[in-house]
Amino acid sequence: MTQRLQVLLDEDEFAEIRRIAKRHRMTVAEWVRQALRLARADEPYAAPTRKLAAVREAARGDYPTADIDQMLAETALGQLDGLEGGA
Repeated sequence: MTQRLQVLLDEDEFAEIRRIAKRHRMTVAEWVRQALRLARADEPYAAPTRKLAAVREAARGDYPTADIDQMLAETALGQLDGLEGGA
């Protein structure tokens, strides 16, 4: 289903948009639809407060960790297991 959107512009704005649309060989309506799509694409997906909360949580660094040598050894063992199981 489509919806109609009415936007009131002064004559100078509308004339400029009409010129731009004509230059791109499209109707004013299509030019406006594309401009709105581009504007929507530039909007952040998540709310700024959610993004900020995620950054603050990550900055706290309150995650489980292990000794680096132990992690590297476990990673190497996992890679060897993958090689042996896939052969």
